[in-house]
Amino acid sequence: MEKRSISDLQQKLNSEKDIHTDFREDMTYGEYLSLDAILNNQNRLSNHHDEMLFIIIHQVSELWMKLIIHEMQGAIQAIERGEMQPAFKMLARVSKIQMQIIQAWDVLATMTPAEYLQFRDDLGKASGFQSYQYRLIEFSLGYKTPHILKIYEKEKDVLARLKEAYSAPSIYDVSIKALAKAGLPVNEALLNRDFSVVYSGDDSVAAAWKTVYENTDKYWDLYQLGEKLVDIEDSLQQWRFRHMKTVERIIGFKVGTGGSSGVNYLRQVLDHRFFPELWDLRTVL
Repeated sequence: MEKRSISDLQQKLNSEKDIHTDFREDMTYGEYLSLDAILNNQNRLSNHHDEMLFIIIHQVSELWMKLIIHEMQGAIQAIERGEMQPAFKMLARVSKIQMQIIQAWDVLATMTPAEYLQFRDDLGKASGFQSYQYRLIEFSLGYKTPHILKIYEKEKDVLARLKEAYSAPSIYDVSIKALAKAGLPVNEALLNRDFSVVYSGDDSVAAAWKTVYENTDKYWDLYQLGEKLVDIEDSLQQWRFRHMKTVERIIGFKVGTGGSSGVNYLRQVLDHRFFPELWDLRTVL
């Protein structure tokens, strides 16, 4: 009986081995993920060892940003439909992704100024300042400035996508609409405003959020929404801070490769608040 069991087990293992090694007619892992395209696109412009680190960090961050955009768009649409629970799941995922790209700066910071200088000139005017996906994330959060679009005039398809996002409601715009749908008194002018204009705050929105936070049992979904938004802004500011300190650590206060003011620019954007009433609320409660 025992020998028969061992034999049966061996046959099963052999069968599984055949299943997991014969891919002549089936799609492989590499094919599904297009690994050839991904892993053969780290094209160094110098022979310096650390340029590979520089390329991969930025490519991985762009992939994570693509997923953030996907989740943010899904969350905006879900909130517009009044489907809060799916939106919360998407926004929670965004927060987890943000932790990944924050930690990426720690890896890049292992590169010293002397090492970066070995290939910095080879980058020409290419700069992370030009990342259109980062701009799409900013737009989805409500931070929109017209001069940003000029950076992408060379890339027509990218510019068209950015212009569409520029005029679309941000996640905070649809959240303000959700406050109004719940019966909270919100300035009607905000509900159909020009969404390309950066939101600067409104007393009616501040009062509505205060009501939500003082009556969490009644407005539990809105309360959770507010906290999810705070999570995302908190993490984005952490990312911005780590970006600023990593740049300062590697190039100091030099002008960025794309012509930006480098650390000084990164320091200025730290002062911007995406969801002002949710932060001011902490003081008035």
